Amino acid sequence: MDPIQLTQFSHGAGCGCKIAPAVLDKILKSNTVTTHFPSLLVGNGSKDDAAVYDLGNGNALISTTDFFTPIVDDAFAFGRIAGANAISDIYAMGGKPLMAIAILGWPVDKIPVEIAQQVLEGAREICEEAGIPLAGGHSIDTPEPIFGLSVNGMVSIPHLKQNNQAKAGDLLFLTKPIGVGILATAQKRGLLEESHLALLLKQLGTLNKAGERLGEVSGVHAMTDVTGFGLLGHLIEMAEGSGLHASLYYGAVPILESARTYMAQRIVPDATFRNWNGYSNKVSFAPGINVMEAFTLLPDPQTNGGLLMAVDPDAVEELKKVFADFGLQEFLQPIGMMTEPVGDKIINVQ
Repeated sequence: MDPIQLTQFSHGAGCGCKIAPAVLDKILKSNTVTTHFPSLLVGNGSKDDAAVYDLGNGNALISTTDFFTPIVDDAFAFGRIAGANAISDIYAMGGKPLMAIAILGWPVDKIPVEIAQQVLEGAREICEEAGIPLAGGHSIDTPEPIFGLSVNGMVSIPHLKQNNQAKAGDLLFLTKPIGVGILATAQKRGLLEESHLALLLKQLGTLNKAGERLGEVSGVHAMTDVTGFGLLGHLIEMAEGSGLHASLYYGAVPILESARTYMAQRIVPDATFRNWNGYSNKVSFAPGINVMEAFTLLPDPQTNGGLLMAVDPDAVEELKKVFADFGLQEFLQPIGMMTEPVGDKIINVQ
C-alpha cells in the first residue's frame, strides 16, 4: 500500500492557503459600532499577530489561533509544523506561551484516522519543546485535512511587542531565510530532492523561542513573524502600521539557496501571485535589482517563518547577545531600515 501523501488532499499548503491580503481586507471591513474594551491592548484595530488583554497586574494575556492544510506529506511533521507556526504568534509578541488547544479537521472517509493521530503526536512533541501542555481541542469531519492550535501566552506589558511601533532609523533583522513556499510547492509536485526535504522540515519545525527574550530588549521597537503574506507583505504591515516607509536591502535578505533550484524550474506557489497582486503598487525596485527573482522570493508565502524586527541601532549590541544565545548569529546583518515617508511607495527594494 502506497504511503499517504497529505499534500495531495489539499488545494493549498501551510500558510500559503491564507486568504489574499486584498480579499482579507474586504472580509474584515465592518461598519458595526462595537463596544470599547479598555483592557484590550491589541485587537482588530491593528494587523498584529495576536490579541492582547491587560490582566490588571502588570501582565497581559496573549491569545492567538492558527491552522492550515498540509504543507508536508508526513503526518507527524505536519502536526509539529502547524503547532510551531501557531506558537510563533506568542513569541512574535514578546511573550511566553502557556497552553495550547488543538483544532483538527479530518476527511475521515478519505484518510485513515491513524494518520490524524500522528498529526496530534507531532503537535504534542512541539508543545513539549515549547514547555506547554496540549490541553484539549476540537475536531470536525472536513473535505480537506486541517490542523492548528489555539495558543494562550503571557507577557509583562513593558515587554509587549507589536508590529506597528517601529521608528524611523530602526534597522531591520530577520531570523530565518525565506523560500520555504517554493520548496513546499516542489514537494507537492513530487520534485523536491531528499536533502532539500530535510532542510525544509528543519526550518518549518523550529520554534521562534528567541521572541520571548527579544521582548525584554527595549530597543526592539516592533516585531512580527513572517508567514503567508511573505516578507514584503509583513514588512508593509509594519511600515504602514507605524506610519513609515522602509528600505529593503535585497542582497542582505537571507534566502534558502535550495529554493533557487526550483525557481529555475518555474516552481512558484499560487499564493505568491496573490500576494504580489495585493501589494505590488506599494513597492519600488532600485536599478540593478533582479526584479523577476525578487518577485518570486519576496512575496513567497512562509510557514513558521522568522521573526522580523525593527531595532534601534543603539540596541544592536544587546541584540547580538540574544542572537548568540539562540544560535542566530548568521542573521545579524541588517536587511533594511525604517525611514520617514517619501513618495508613494511604502517599500523601496535596493
